[in-house]
Amino acid sequence: MIDRLISQIEATQNPTVVGLDPTYAMIPSFIKEEMLEAYGKTPKAVAEMFIRFNKGILDEVATLIPAVKPQIAMYEQYGLEGLRAYMETVAYAKEKGLVVIGDIKRGDIASTAAAYAGHIAGVKIEGEHFDLWQEDAVTLNPYMGFDGIEPFIAACNEQDRGLFILVKTSNPSGVEIQDLMVNGLPVYDYSADLVSRWGELTMGTKGYSRIGAVVGATYKEQGIELRKRMPHTFFLVPGYGAQGGTAEDLKDYFDKNGSGIIVNSSRGIIAAYQKDKEVTEKEFAIAAKKAVLAMRDDLQGVMR
Repeated sequence: MIDRLISQIEATQNPTVVGLDPTYAMIPSFIKEEMLEAYGKTPKAVAEMFIRFNKGILDEVATLIPAVKPQIAMYEQYGLEGLRAYMETVAYAKEKGLVVIGDIKRGDIASTAAAYAGHIAGVKIEGEHFDLWQEDAVTLNPYMGFDGIEPFIAACNEQDRGLFILVKTSNPSGVEIQDLMVNGLPVYDYSADLVSRWGELTMGTKGYSRIGAVVGATYKEQGIELRKRMPHTFFLVPGYGAQGGTAEDLKDYFDKNGSGIIVNSSRGIIAAYQKDKEVTEKEFAIAAKKAVLAMRDDLQGVMR
C-alpha cells in the first residue's frame, strides 16, 4: 500500500490528499433542491447529496491526485444512509484508481480492535471473504497501546493495507496530552517511537513502513523533529490551508528525495467554490480542481 501511494505521488507529482468531508452547508443549493424534491427532508436525501457532490469532485480531480481521505463521521451521523454514501464514495474513488485513506480514528483493544480491523482486513463468512469497505488505509488512535494496533498489522501484511496513527495532531488542544513532558520527553515523542517500532513489523520496499503517522502542519518545529526521529515513517499531514499550515512550514517534513509525506486539504478544496468568485455554484467541481492545482504548485515549490 505505501509503495503504491508513493508511486502515485510520483506519477502525479502531487503529495495532496483530498479530504472528502462534506457537510450539509457545503452542498450547492441546486443539488440540495434536487435531492430534497426527490427524497424529502430525509437522511437519504442528504446521502444522495453527498454522493453527487463527491462524484462531481472526483470526476474533475482524480487524475491530479494520488489519494482521497473521507472522514467517516461526516457520513455516519446520517445513519445507514450516510454509511451508504461513504461506501459509495470509497468505491467510486477506487474505480478512479485512487488510494483511499479511511479517516476512522478507531482505538480499542481485544475483540473490538479485531472487529474494527475489518475495515482493512475484510470479513469472512463461511469461508467467503468480503472487502466491504475497500479502504487502502485507515487512521488510528494509539492511546490504548499495541493491543489496539496489533489486529490491524496482520491486515497490513496479509492484505497490503496501511495505517496512519495519531502522533502530533494539528488541533490546538492536542498539546494538553501530546506535549506533556515525561522524563524529559514530550508524550508525542513516545508515540513516535512506538509507531516507528510497530512500523518495523510491516515494511514496504521504498524505504517506508505501511504504518505511517499523523503529524500536523501547524506545529512546524515538532514536525521537523519528528521527521528526524521517524526516518522510515510516512507522514499524513493535516492542518494545511484552512487551519493555517503553509507549504513553507512543510519544507523539512519532506525527505531528501522530496518524498515522505502526503498533505491533506478538505474544505479548502471541496468547498472552494464558496470563495472562488470566478465560478458559479454549478461549477463547484471546477473550483475544486483549481484548488488542487494551486495546492500542487504550492507544495512543489518546497519539495526537494
